[in-house]
Order: sequence, then C-alpha cells, then structure tokens
Amino acid sequence: MSRLAAPLRFVAGLALPPRCPGCGAVTGADHRFCATCWGDLRFLAPPWCAGCQTPFEHDYGVSEQCANCLAEPPVHAGVFAAVAYGKVARTLALRLKYGGRIAFAETVARQMARLVPAGADLLLPVPLHRWRLWSRGFNQAALIADALAKTMQIEADPMLLRRVRATPMLRGLGVKGRARAVHGAFAVDKPERVAGRAVVLIDDIYTTGATTDACVDALLSAGAASVAILCWARVIDSDAA
Repeated sequence: MSRLAAPLRFVAGLALPPRCPGCGAVTGADHRFCATCWGDLRFLAPPWCAGCQTPFEHDYGVSEQCANCLAEPPVHAGVFAAVAYGKVARTLALRLKYGGRIAFAETVARQMARLVPAGADLLLPVPLHRWRLWSRGFNQAALIADALAKTMQIEADPMLLRRVRATPMLRGLGVKGRARAVHGAFAVDKPERVAGRAVVLIDDIYTTGATTDACVDALLSAGAASVAILCWARVIDSDAA
C-alpha cells in the first residue's frame, strides 16, 4: 500500500491542486497565498500600544500606551492579531465561518502562531451558543485553537468556557449597547482548570472587543492569572470602512 501512496498523492495533486485561500488561484503548497493576496495582507507587529497592541505610526518605545489604555487600563493581557482586517483577511474569515472551508483554520493558525504570548499554557476559543453551534455545525474559533494547540504544543479546551445564553447581533449597537448585550453571557466550567493559568482567548475577528471583554471578565473571575486575546484579523479604525 505504501508503494501506491506517492503516485496517488501525485494524481490527487493534479486533480485538486493547492489553491490560494484568498482568491482560489493555484499555489505551490497548501495554506499558501498567491503573491497578490499575500501583498494585500497587512501583518501586524510592533510598534504598537503596550496595553492593547493597537498599531502606532511611530515607535514611541516598548512601554508606551495608547490614549484609551491610559484612560482606562485594560484587564486583559493584550490583544494580538496576525493581520489587519481587510479584503483578503475578511474573505478568508467568511469562507471559514460560513463557507465550511474548515481547513482554513490551520491557514490562519499558522500566521497567528508567531504571536502566542510567552508563558501561555491554555488556549480557549470564544464559544458559540449551543443553538448557533448546532446550526453552523462547528465553532471556527475552536478549530483555530485546536490547530494552534497542535503547532505550539499548548493545551486547548473548547468546553471550559461556555456561552450560557444567546446574544443578539452586535452590529449596529453602540459601545454601551454591545457591552450590555454580552454582559454575563459567559461562564467557566471547572474553574479549578483555569485558576492560576495564563490563558489565551482565541477568535477569528476582533472588532470592538465587547465579546472578548465579557469572556475575559468570566475567566478572571474564575481565577485565571492572565488572559490575552489572539485572533486572525483585527479591525483597525482606518480599515473599518
């Protein structure tokens, strides 16, 4: 059987060649972007705010914080995103989330891996309500967390953090409205599994942070030592349009 494996892989490669996750163009390997889509991605890295990792136009030093973090210090341990939200980043997220292209969870996890905070020892996906999970069939954040766990050799658990009640669509709500909508929507099963641990909360897109803030509150209340947020793409003010 092993003698047939290589020829079968060759034939499969001809019939189903690797394609760019952004546009579908044929590429040289799985999870690889074409040159055009790769160039469209804006990878995030310092200089950025020391508190929330919002990108800075200039390098003000590793300890400098943005005005929002100075006015109201965040309780999370940072918001890390592989790329800024844009056309290709959005397309990939939508194809994973609604197009059933679950292999793209590994695609984005490969780009997120470089930003996993040092000392992290538990990956938890932002959970879906059970009815949303039933209708979609999977939680894209859990798939990403699983792919990261395999790459980074860090424990992931999709069941510890639960969404205990359904929440409305947050789009169109103001900052206060979003916060009210998700307040108390999350709970931690087996808090002893979280207590004292450096948790990384995994999601696909970070927008205003209302949902992740509610998750962070639940995890810190359960005794987590710290909670950082790690996602594929982040909406930057200049990219929101």
